[in-house]
Formats: sequence, C-alpha cells, structure tokens
Amino acid sequence: MAATGTPAAARDALVERLFEGVLGMTDVYTVYMGDRLGIYDALANGKSSEAEIAAATNTDRRYLREWLEQQAVTGLIEVDDASKPAHERRYRLPDGYAEVLVDRDDPGYMAAFARMMAGLVRPLPRVLEAFRTGEGIPYADFDADFLEGQGDMNRVQFINSLASEWIPGLPDVHERLQSGGRIADVACGTGWSTIALARAYPHAEVHGLDLDEASTELARANAAQEGMEIPFEVRDAADPRLSGRYDLVTCFEAVHDMARPVESLRGMRSLLAESGVLLIADERVAEQFTAPGDEVERVMYGFSLFHCLAVGLEEQPSAATGTAMRPDTLREYAEGAGFTRFEVLPIENDFWRFYRLEG
Repeated sequence: MAATGTPAAARDALVERLFEGVLGMTDVYTVYMGDRLGIYDALANGKSSEAEIAAATNTDRRYLREWLEQQAVTGLIEVDDASKPAHERRYRLPDGYAEVLVDRDDPGYMAAFARMMAGLVRPLPRVLEAFRTGEGIPYADFDADFLEGQGDMNRVQFINSLASEWIPGLPDVHERLQSGGRIADVACGTGWSTIALARAYPHAEVHGLDLDEASTELARANAAQEGMEIPFEVRDAADPRLSGRYDLVTCFEAVHDMARPVESLRGMRSLLAESGVLLIADERVAEQFTAPGDEVERVMYGFSLFHCLAVGLEEQPSAATGTAMRPDTLREYAEGAGFTRFEVLPIENDFWRFYRLEG
C-alpha cells in the first residue's frame, strides 16, 4: 500500500522496508551458498559438527564456521549450545526445513529459487547498459545458476501438478493422450515439463523443442538421469517439418519472452493436428495495470526488469511484452496468429494462468 501519514513516517517506513529487503537478500544468497556447496544436504544427512560438515562438503572450516554461525543467527539452522567453543557446536535443520531447502520434489522446495535469483542478477551491469541503449540481452548470457534454478523451481510444479491438475483441465485431450497421440513441448527449457508429460502419457510420442542450446543439453541430461528416452531438439516451433502433427502443444512460461509472439504462436498453431489443442501457461498477473500491486505482481515486474524484457528485446523487431503479459494481450496475439478459440482455464495456481487455444 502507498505510504500514509506524515512525511517523516513515510520516510521511516521506507527505511524499514528496504532494511527488511537487505535481510531478505542476505537470506536468499546465503541459502544459495548452502545449496550450491551441499551444506544443507550434509545437515539433512545427519552431519552436525563443523568438522563433519566440512569433510562431507569439502569446504574450508573457517569459511564454513562463518556460514554456520550466520545461519544460526538468522534462524535458518539451529545450534545445540551457542556457548560451546566453535569446534564443539552441533547444528541441525529445524523440523520442516529440509522440505524447503533439500527435498527437490516437495511442493515447498525453495533452494532452487535462490539459485535462480543468483543467476538472475549476474548480468546486472549489462541490464543497466541496456536501459541506456535500448538493446536486449541474449538468453544465453544468463548462466547455469539461472537455467538450473528456474528449471528446478518449475520442476516442482511439473512433477506435482501437470498430470494431476493441468492436463486433466483439458478432459478431452487428457482422455485422447492416455491411449496415444503426439505432444510437442515448445520452449521446453531444461526439459522437466517434457519429462512430466512423457511420464504421464507413456503411450504418447513426446518431443521437446527449444531454441537455447544450453537448456536443451540440460534437458537431455535430465531425461537420461530419469532413465527416459525423449527427443529434445534445438528447433523453432515454426519448422515446417513438424507442421500438423500434434494433438497437444504446450508452452509453459515462455510467450512473454518471445520477440515476435504472434509469429511464434502462428508456428505453434501450425504444429497442431486438425483437432489439436495449444495449452499455454503464463504469468498470473492482474488483468489490468493497478498500482500498488500485490506480491505476485511485484515479483513479476522484478523478473521483467532483470531478465524477461531484456531477453525479449534481444531480437528485433520485438513486441517488447515483458513479464506482465495480461490476458487481453495474449488474446490479441492469439487472434493475430489465427486462433479462433481462446479460453482462460479454471486451473488454480498462485503464479501461472492457463489458456486453451484452438482453431
């Protein structure tokens, strides 16, 4: 909400908000350290002393001690007796925290979010320069932290909700795919959506398509680790060799990043078989611009400033959509691409809105 009261009260409230932001930033980046260094895994596996954790993670004890103390001070881990000498203290994850920090299958898993945020801000000097020049930033300039972090955050949704909620929200498509059919997962990223689709519909032929080489390599590695053979290809959805083949085309959290969304949607439309359906999931922003906005709107604009708008502007000409793509904007793009049916699906999700496109 907007500040109210005297100017001094407004000033003090903003100071408090930004200081809380600094504390939150510290939590995010120290969680990133614990995730990448494997310290949370060691704690979850029963390692508790400085020496045990250092041996398990191959980390320097003095650096590790500072991290352990910081985490105990901020309340992210517990210490048995703070008055003991440092080398005698024992640490543990509070009950319930392993689900958030270690268990990548749990719906509450958040360590990957910290990884994504670390990668999100790494090109920040280039973003500042882009503000001055109007140029974009290639998606490939966002490194493994961003790719893997975003992929693993979305993975939580895919493994928990895709087969149980999202595709059953298209009951005719769900029934058809149970006995076979073809699926194209466009902008599949690190492949977890494709893997979830292939697992949910073992009789269907599932293809993963993405234009980013690094993401495609991660997708192939992820599928291999899961013991699945899925064709992942660096290919444009408009490739004429794919046209008219698929009962379902999916595109998760990607249309707002596309420089020419009408052209891209036209390519996806060309992939559909005669009775095929395009399922799009994109950000659940407000239906119209409103300020101040809620927490979802705030985080989506943050993503847009750090990443999505710059990525969308890298290729010219560009629609310059940004993360806050509202339903009417997507409807306009869909109609421009030739779709005759545009439906917002009644699928509950805190961050994504789901659309069915046909025709």
